Amino acid sequence: MNTAFRAAGVIVFVAAAITLAIRLRGTRMALRALHRSRSRIDRFKLTKKPFIRETLLADEEIARAVKEYASENSTGEQQAWARVEKYIDEIVPFFNILTYYKVGLVVSRLLLNFFYKVSAEYAGGSSRGTPPRDAIVIYLMNHRSNADYVLVGYVLSGQVAISYAVGEWARTFPLEYIFKSFGAYFIRRKYREKLYHTVLERYVQLITRNGVTQGIFLEGGLSRDGRLGKAKIGLLDYVLGVARDPSMRPRLYIVPVAINYDRVLEDRSLLRELDAREGGKRPPRSVQLGEVLRYVWWNTARIVARKWRRYGRASVVIGEPFPLAPWLEQQDRETGGLFAVDRAERLARVQVLTDSVLEKIAAIIPVTPVTLACAAIQSFDGDYISHAQLIARMSEMRDVLRELNARVIHREGSVDEIFDRAWRMLKMRRVLVRVGAGYSVMPGNRPLVSYYANSIGHLLGPFAEGVRERDMLPALAAGIYR
Repeated sequence: MNTAFRAAGVIVFVAAAITLAIRLRGTRMALRALHRSRSRIDRFKLTKKPFIRETLLADEEIARAVKEYASENSTGEQQAWARVEKYIDEIVPFFNILTYYKVGLVVSRLLLNFFYKVSAEYAGGSSRGTPPRDAIVIYLMNHRSNADYVLVGYVLSGQVAISYAVGEWARTFPLEYIFKSFGAYFIRRKYREKLYHTVLERYVQLITRNGVTQGIFLEGGLSRDGRLGKAKIGLLDYVLGVARDPSMRPRLYIVPVAINYDRVLEDRSLLRELDAREGGKRPPRSVQLGEVLRYVWWNTARIVARKWRRYGRASVVIGEPFPLAPWLEQQDRETGGLFAVDRAERLARVQVLTDSVLEKIAAIIPVTPVTLACAAIQSFDGDYISHAQLIARMSEMRDVLRELNARVIHREGSVDEIFDRAWRMLKMRRVLVRVGAGYSVMPGNRPLVSYYANSIGHLLGPFAEGVRERDMLPALAAGIYR
């Protein structure tokens, strides 16, 4: 018996030693990866999940919400607290340096550069240095693709690791584990229960008070028609709640971020969703699966045959950071205290703020070759356009964009070179075909032309109205940049 106990003890000791060695090795690898990236990690991101859980369970606001929930639903407080614990487990991530820097960044670099030519630009000479060292920075972005999470994280990887709010679509294995290990927290976008939103609000404010850099997609979801949608205020309002503490106000900064692509991977699916909203029928899942399989087969064949071509530009423009303290002071002067007025009035003022940020984003949307070519195509009445007419119109639009200080991808060269890059993509996708000395738009793909033209339509000055008039997509009530 003593021999068995000793053997068991040796096994436990060896297992513990191996586990410790693996942890130390992993820690060293993580620190080396962090050092190589030259990025800043918000210290609170490394806080263990049990500590955050206990902090939220001890929160007085959550305790009041539990009592209110139990009273309104005729249930015991114990059941309500169990619900709170479920929400905490669902929302709170577990950031892992090794996963983020050793796996996430490597994979994102490989995938992004496989599919796209990635470009990043700063709109303003002081963008890198304006916020103070202890600033709490909130990146507010437009939402074009689910690849936005990876793209912006990759572009900013040399500066900071962003925490995103991620919707229900990512709560499937293994995406849930991956996103949580990257520091993303989950939200139920259309779930209206007050207890849930109290837990979410207090968590968002907890990480904000502790300096965690956050990324929020202002439109709340992907653009279905290519246009910028109406700004949503929910998460930003939660963040602003920390400004009840005067000491937090000087630290709050917003950075507008604009994103655009030569090809959005989900564009056809988004257009189908738009069509379904207008009364059209979605194809059966079997048809959609068939399309995915054909896409995979076709691109695999192109890779094997060494005919693979990237999907053009994936472009990010980082706007000029600005402090929230002056805006908060102005609201206090006008209302006698922003957080003392009725919630409806406060939200109306937050809506004005988010709309103004969305205008800043709209002004710096990058103009990629495909979006410029599609805008030029859509500015003509007919489906046939001569090569000379198309090049001339793209040149005129480019001049207008430069006068308006739009972020035209300046490294693309002449207009002929820009069109050549766009033509390769439009030809490959059978959007445009060569007919004699010009081009014709394939009837079934005219909505794609509208989709990409819409992303920059608001920047086109005298051409904007013509592009809008020939838009083949329905004008959604949510769209604000017509």
